[in-house]
Order: sequence, then structure tokens, then C-alpha cells
Amino acid sequence: MMPTGSLLDTHLTNLAAALVPYRRYEPQLARWGAELAHRLAAGGRLLVAGNGGSAAEAQHLTAELVGKLHHDRQPLSAIALHAETSAVTAIANDYGYTDVYARQVRAHGRPGDVLLLLSTSGASENLLTAARAGRDAGLTTWALTGPTPNALADACDEVLAVSSADTQVVQELHLVTSHLICEYLEQELPASVQAAPAATASSSPVRAGVEVVLGGGAGQQVDA
Repeated sequence: MMPTGSLLDTHLTNLAAALVPYRRYEPQLARWGAELAHRLAAGGRLLVAGNGGSAAEAQHLTAELVGKLHHDRQPLSAIALHAETSAVTAIANDYGYTDVYARQVRAHGRPGDVLLLLSTSGASENLLTAARAGRDAGLTTWALTGPTPNALADACDEVLAVSSADTQVVQELHLVTSHLICEYLEQELPASVQAAPAATASSSPVRAGVEVVLGGGAGQQVDA
């Protein structure tokens, strides 16, 4: 009989082992967060895609951006491509599952937007097709994967690869990555709003502070 607690011990040991090399990504996480803050404040968009558990993580990330992580602010444009279920099923039916994300990337992506693709294996054909579509359309392509080398890492501009053979650990550190990207983004957002083009700022301002409503009147911006 397996000793009580051995599954937990094994899992935590694998997670602890992956945390050590993961720490080297701090500069990249800060840079990705700052770059997203700048691009989204200027009116750009983040497209995110994955399969299975990675799809759920993609939707978790976009929820933090359209909603908020810590600070009240204007919603930021972020789309989890798997969540458009009618489009996904129509594309899969008419074109095949390999194109379910690539076709949406071609529809929604604009030069300067960011496409983030999540895959523990780095081998999912629909994500590889999406990466190629993103690069052809002028998007910046980022990947979150398991260990490299893998095909998705090679297909994207940049990769954050979790050094673990345990799929669950890879997914758990992808979630940590999403939270840290959002934290760095919110830290950088006030400066990015200030630096945004005047036309963009005047037409659709991104509020990085807290809006306070006094006596039922109009909201007053309070800088964070």
C-alpha cells in the first residue's frame, strides 16, 4: 500500500524542483507585463489560446485583464479564443480543428497586438497554426510551454518554458505566470497611460486609478 501523503510529497517535490529554474524568468515577466501595459493602454489587444486545462488558464488570464487583478481601472482588451464557442465549433466543422484559433487570429488580430499561446507539450497543431497566422498578421507571438525544445517555442517570438516533466506542475506555473504578468502590468499601467498617444487617450482613456463617486454625482478620478 502506498504510504499516506506520498502523492502530496511527490507533487510538492516536483513543484519545488521547478520553482528553482523558474526564478530566472523574473526579468522576462516584468518585461512582458510592461509591454502589455503599453500596448493595451494604446488600444492594442491580447489574444490568448490553449487546449484543455491550458484553455481554462487562458480564460483566467483574460478575465483578470478585462476585470481586474488588484486595482480598479478601465477594462483592457483581452480575448480567450476558445470561449467563442459558436465560432470554434463552426470553424472546426467547416475548416477542421487545426484552424479553430488561426482563423480567429486572422479575424481579430492587428499589427502590434499580442498573441499568447499556452501548451504543456508545445506540440498542439492548432496552436502552431495560430502562431504562424499571428506572425503573418504582424502580431507579437509569445508561448508558455513545458520543457524546450518544442515546436511551439520555435514558432513564437518568445517563450517562457517551465522546466518540469510533470504536466500538472507546468500548468500550475503557467497560472503563476499569468498572475505575475498581470501584477507587473498593473504596476506599469499608470505610466503607460501617461505615455499613450493623445488621440487614443482622449477617445478611450484607460483609468489606472480609482474612481470615487460622491453624493450620487459624477465620478472623480483618484490617481493610484
